[in-house]
Amino acid sequence: MQMTASRVCLAGLLMAGAVLPSQALFADAQGQGKASDLNWRNASFQRVATLANYRNNGPQNIGEETVSEIVAATEDGMTLVYTDSPGKQVGFIDIADPANPAPTGVVGLPGEPTSVDVLGNQYALVAVNTSPSYTSPDGELVVIDLATRTIKGSIDLGGQPDSIKISPDGRYAAIAIENERDEDVEVNGVEGGLPQYPAGYLVIVDIIGNDPANWVRRDVDLTGLASYGSDDPEPEFVDVNANNEAVVTLQENNHVAIVDLVSGAVTDHFEMGTVTLKGVDATEDGNISLTDTLTDVPREPDGVAWVPTGNRGTYFIGAANEGDLFGGSRGFSLFNRNGNVLFDSGASLEKIAVQYGHYPEDRSENKGTEPESIEYGEFGGDDYLFVGSERGSFVAVYRVTGAQPHFKQLLPAPLGPEGLLAIPSRNLLIASGEKDDPSFGVRSSVMIYQFKNGEPTYPQILSKEVKGSPIPWSALSGMVAEPNEFNTLLAVWDSYYSVSKIFTLDVSNEPAVITDALTIEGGTGNYDPEGIAVAPDNSLWVASEGNASDSRPNRLLHLDRSGNVLAEIGLPQEILDCRAASAKRGTLGSGFEGVAILPVRNGYKLAVAQQRGWDYTTAECEDLDDDAGGLNAKGEPNWTRIWIYDPSTGEWDHVAWELAPLPENASWVGLSEITRAPDGAYVLIERDNRTGDFAELKTLVRVRKIAASDGLISASDKSTFDLIPELDATHGWITDKPEGVAITRDGRTFAVTDNDGVEDWSGETWFLRLGRYQRLFR
Repeated sequence: MQMTASRVCLAGLLMAGAVLPSQALFADAQGQGKASDLNWRNASFQRVATLANYRNNGPQNIGEETVSEIVAATEDGMTLVYTDSPGKQVGFIDIADPANPAPTGVVGLPGEPTSVDVLGNQYALVAVNTSPSYTSPDGELVVIDLATRTIKGSIDLGGQPDSIKISPDGRYAAIAIENERDEDVEVNGVEGGLPQYPAGYLVIVDIIGNDPANWVRRDVDLTGLASYGSDDPEPEFVDVNANNEAVVTLQENNHVAIVDLVSGAVTDHFEMGTVTLKGVDATEDGNISLTDTLTDVPREPDGVAWVPTGNRGTYFIGAANEGDLFGGSRGFSLFNRNGNVLFDSGASLEKIAVQYGHYPEDRSENKGTEPESIEYGEFGGDDYLFVGSERGSFVAVYRVTGAQPHFKQLLPAPLGPEGLLAIPSRNLLIASGEKDDPSFGVRSSVMIYQFKNGEPTYPQILSKEVKGSPIPWSALSGMVAEPNEFNTLLAVWDSYYSVSKIFTLDVSNEPAVITDALTIEGGTGNYDPEGIAVAPDNSLWVASEGNASDSRPNRLLHLDRSGNVLAEIGLPQEILDCRAASAKRGTLGSGFEGVAILPVRNGYKLAVAQQRGWDYTTAECEDLDDDAGGLNAKGEPNWTRIWIYDPSTGEWDHVAWELAPLPENASWVGLSEITRAPDGAYVLIERDNRTGDFAELKTLVRVRKIAASDGLISASDKSTFDLIPELDATHGWITDKPEGVAITRDGRTFAVTDNDGVEDWSGETWFLRLGRYQRLFR
C-alpha cells in the first residue's frame, strides 16, 4: 500500500498494535504486488452498491418483513440468489453491473429456506425447513431452474436443514441437517441443553446428470464424536474443498467433523476448545470499557471455511466463533485438520469494533460482536479471510500469510450480516443482512464491495490507541470546532451511554482520529448531550436533551475544561407549562438538539435549537405563539423554536423557526444541530426521520442571524445545502441522523452522523468533509 505523508503521520499517532488498523491499514504491505490490470499494492475493498430486499417484493408489499440471510452466485458471477426465510422464498439480483444491482424477482418455496448454493449457471439448490415442530423435524432440497425460475424437483432430507455447499467439481452437495433444539426446554439443568432428539447428521447428495430425479441422497452419522451432546450432534455450517471433503461445525457440541464426500466417511474430527479473553467488555452498564477477563470460553463456531495452505491440495480450517449454549469466544480461529490451533484472534476483534465505533455495548454480557460468518477468497494473488460480525454489523478483512491473518480493513455491512460471499473472478465481495424493519425503517439489504485501486473509503473516523487499547466511542451527536485551532473539533456522544463524554477530534488527516475523551463530572447526571459550544472565556456549554416524561429535563450544562459541571440551567416555568399543555394534546415534540454562541455587546448569549415543535396554540403557550403555531396534516407542528439564553441575567427568549415541509413518508421534520460560522452566520441541520430509500430531507441550513427582527425565521430566510448526495456517495443505506456540524476558523465544514450505539442501526458513522463553508451556500 502506497503511503502518503499524512498517513505515515497518522500511523504514528495511532500507535501500532498487534492487529489494529495502525499496523494493517497504514503500514507498508510489502510483497502484495502481482501482475494484473489492478495495482494490487494500492487496492482495497470498497463498497459500490446497496440493494434493499423489499424491492424484490413490489411496492404493494412494502410493509412485509423480507430479509437476505445466505447468498450465493451463479458460476459466471452475474446473478445473486439469496434466502428470505420470513417470505418463504428466494430472491434474485442481477449484478452484471455491480454498481447498479437490479432486483429480478423471487420464487416461492414450500417452507422456510435456510441456505442456498448454485450449481453452475443452471440450478439453485435451496435447503428448506418444513418442520411441523422441534420433535418432528423435516425438510427438503428444492432445485430451482435459473433459466425459467421454476422448481425443477425436490429431494426429501429427512430432517431440518441448515447449511448447504456444493463441491467445486459439481458432483456433490453437502447439507447440514441440524434438527434444531428447542431453546426453552431444560435438559440436565441447562436451558436449551442437549440432548434433544432426533440427532442431526450430514446429507450428501450425489449430483448425477441434469435431472434431480436421478440424484441420490446419502446420510452420514455424526453421533459419538463430541464430548458434549455426543448422541445429539447439531450440524450448523458446512464448506467443501477441492478434494471433495466437507468440514462441518457442530456448534452446540463445540466440535468439528471432516467428511469425505466420496465415501461418506468421517475422516477427522476434533473439539474446538476454549479461549481466555483479556481486555473485553463483559458488563452491560451503558459504558464501553475493555477491562474484563473471560476465562475458558468455549469457541462454539458457526461459520467455517477451508483456507488453502499454499501447498497444493492442503487446507487450514477457519472458524467464526459465534457461540451458543455455553460460549462464543468473540473472534475467529485457524486450525489444521488435526485440531491444532494455528491462530486465534483472541480479543482483537472486540478492540477493532471499539476503535471503529461498531462495538455493541448492549451485547457485552452475551457474546459481544458475535462473529457469525467467515469466507475465504483469493484476490490479486493473495489469500483473504472475511469475518462477519452479526451484532457489530461489519466485515473484518484479513490478508493471510501462512497461517497468520493480518487485519487489513473494516467494511460497513448491512444490519445483522448473515451471509458472506467472495466472487474473486469478478473482484467482488457480497454481504447479506438478516435484520429488517418493515415499511419505512432500516431495511434488510445486500451490499456489494469491489476490490479496486485506491485507499479504503471506510472508516471516515476512528479512535487512537492509548496504552494498547482504543478510546471507546460511538453515537456521536453535537460537534463544534475549537475556535483557536485549525484541525481540532469537539464532539459529544448521547444518552445511549450512561457516562457523558466529550471527545477531541484531529481532522488534519483522513480518517479523522479521536485523540481524547473527557468525562463530564459532577452535577445531577442523567444527561443526554446533543450539542456543544465553546464560550469566549474558553469554558464549554453542552445542550442536554430532555425526555418525554421530563424525568430527564432539557438542560444547558456549563463546564470547565476539565469536564466539571459549573452550572445546570433548565427552561423557565412558563415554558415548561407550555410544554406540558402541548403534551396533553399529544404533541410533545423533542428537546434540545444543539447550542451555539450568540455574541452580544459586552458578552454573549446562547442559541439553543429545539428539535421539534410543540402545539403553541394552547393558552399556556400564549407568550410563545408569535403567530407561528399550527399543525400539519400528520398532527406535527409546522414551527419549532430557537431558545435564547443570557448567562449574565438568566433570562430566556426565543425565535420561531419554520420547519421545512413534511416529506410524504416521514413522520416528522426537526432540527438536529446549530453552530456558528466564521462569518457570524449560523448553520443548522434540518432533517426528516427516514432512512435509506425513504430519506428525502437531510439539509444544512444557513441563516444570517438568529435574532430576526420579527422573532421569526421562515423559509425565505434560509439558504440550504443538500446532504443526501454526500450520504449517497457512501453507497450504503442512508442514515436518518446527521447530527453534528462543525466549521473551522478557516471555513472547512464537517458533518457527522449518529450510529445509535449500534442498536437498530448498522454502526456506520459517516464523517463528511464538505469543503469550504463559503462554497456550500452560494
